[in-house]
Formats: sequence, structure tokens, C-alpha cells
Amino acid sequence: MADSVQKVTEYPQEFVKDGLAFVKRCAKPSKKEYIKIVQTVGAGFVIMGAIGYIVKLIHIPIRHLITV
Repeated sequence: MADSVQKVTEYPQEFVKDGLAFVKRCAKPSKKEYIKIVQTVGAGFVIMGAIGYIVKLIHIPIRHLITV
């Protein structure tokens, strides 16, 4: 019984230990790096939004032609 309890509690402890080691290794980005990341993500959002809008503009007339 004690072995099974120890086995069950071993995994969460190992997970927490690994998580803390990961957080300790992480470094905060500099202001320059942060701005670059924000610009890249923003450009990705704009590009994906534009692609979605173009696809929607193409599909609306096609849908109306099919249903009429």
C-alpha cells in the first residue's frame, strides 16, 4: 500500500521539480527583443486576418450563385 501511495505522489513532485528548474533557466527578454516579438505576432495577426477576409469575400458570391 505504501509503495502505491509513494508512486502516486512521485509524479506530481517530479513535475513540480522540473517546472521550477525550467522557470529558473528562463530569462526575461530585453525591451528590444520584446518589441520584435510583439511586432512579429502583430504582423501574423494582420496577415491571417487579411487572408480570412479575402477568403470570405470570395466565398460569399460563390455561395449566392450556388443557392440561386
